[in-house]
Amino acid sequence: MSGILGQLVALLSLLALGTLLVGRVRVPAPVFLAAIGLGFALVPGTPKIVLHPDLVLVLFLPPLLYADAFQTSWHDFRRWWRPITSLAVGLVAATIVVVGFVTHALLPEIPLSACMALGAVVSPTDTVAVQAVIERLHVPRRITAILGGESLVNDATGLVGVQVAVAVVASGVFSPGATALEFARVAGIGIGTGLLVGGAFAALNRVVKDVKPLFVLSLLSPYLAYWAAHALGASGVLAVIFAGFVVAWRIHELTGDARIQLYASWDQLVFLLEGLCFLLIGLVTPGLLGCVEQRREVLVAGLAVSAACIATRIVWSFPAAYVPLALFPAARRREGGYPSPRNVLVVSWAGVRGVVSLAAALSLPPLMADGRPFPGREELVVCAVVVVLTTLFVQGSTLVPLIRLLGIRGGDDSAEEVRRAREAALVAGIERLDAFCSERSCPIAVFHLRAFLQDELETLRDADKELRDRARSRVAVSREVRQAVVLAQRARLLRLRDRGQINDRTYTELLLDLDRTALGTGSG
Repeated sequence: MSGILGQLVALLSLLALGTLLVGRVRVPAPVFLAAIGLGFALVPGTPKIVLHPDLVLVLFLPPLLYADAFQTSWHDFRRWWRPITSLAVGLVAATIVVVGFVTHALLPEIPLSACMALGAVVSPTDTVAVQAVIERLHVPRRITAILGGESLVNDATGLVGVQVAVAVVASGVFSPGATALEFARVAGIGIGTGLLVGGAFAALNRVVKDVKPLFVLSLLSPYLAYWAAHALGASGVLAVIFAGFVVAWRIHELTGDARIQLYASWDQLVFLLEGLCFLLIGLVTPGLLGCVEQRREVLVAGLAVSAACIATRIVWSFPAAYVPLALFPAARRREGGYPSPRNVLVVSWAGVRGVVSLAAALSLPPLMADGRPFPGREELVVCAVVVVLTTLFVQGSTLVPLIRLLGIRGGDDSAEEVRRAREAALVAGIERLDAFCSERSCPIAVFHLRAFLQDELETLRDADKELRDRARSRVAVSREVRQAVVLAQRARLLRLRDRGQINDRTYTELLLDLDRTALGTGSG
């Protein structure tokens, strides 16, 4: 117990140190935290930390994916589903093939099927690392939507690819048709499970009002979706993503104060889990790199695989961005025309791998069902570690300078969308206020916050019971009017979202702003 407690204290201490220092350095937080973990692990006498794959795939991954699903705009996902699918499915398949052949050429003693498993391991990109970089800069929404959607989906395709590759290694037989059917089954059941779980928890959100059980339910939802899909032999990642989409779509059914508290709680939880993930990458690296006797040969192979991953993404991104749009004008109109080559270059360089790839590598079985050792497992794990470190430190640390060098700036589409939505919400509030005051006489407190606060003060101070009762009556009417106005504004925002006039993220941000304003004025 003392060993586990000591490791926990060390992790939290390093996370606190990294959080205090990251604002003073010009390095993205994921890169800085991984560097701190690596530096601490290289100190002589530091106890070795062993990363169990279930710690990431079962404990960390479901809530992080669930939170990402909440931050992803479903409208943007539908608008740019083609490039998202191209990167999350097509590029994953291409990466598996290219990495498989490159690894087999450099480490010929490892069977090609096992090398393909490495390709599946390193195919998913890390949404946390990329988003941590692009959120520091005002980049076009098209980039953030495509990278965020890709990172959500390719975790599922990559992990399913690992399962299929391991099965091929065990059986020695590969059938493209059977593989496609298995992928469809795993994905279909995972999506269906996520929709069912998300629907059930969205219904619970309409009934439960207390924030504490709501938070527990929100934490249960991703774990239940992941567990149920896994028990059915399906994709737990897709189940969590679609459960998150469904619950996020019905988030307006919560009360305003519950939304504020839940989002604040989840922000802190995600910050903690993400920070620990990148610290663990650095902490476990020395132990994993030291587990192979022929380190030079394997490290060279790892660097070659890293270069293959980076090059494959760049080569894939440009034709995939332009050729389909040239062939299909409808897709070009839906996606807003051809993307800028500078934007495509940023997307092609944002191929950072992270803790999911590391956990997937460690999940490769030491022994297969018949008792034979998994061929080249130690070498494949080392190659995966090298890929994670290379992409994290090289691509992750140069993405911000690249964006600045290219002079990429966010368009006015998001700002204009927010402006229109705020205007619509204000118009709805004024219309409801006018309607309310046409039905009854409204006190001046409805129009002036100072008078409202003065009335509240009089309910506490005035010694005259009659005056105090009048003030209390005016406060009650004022609160009723304010609540009616807020409800009208919320309804107008929801209508804009459902009609596709604003995306989900804009809706959520404005809804939370409205909740905070309403909470500050006692309007709920």
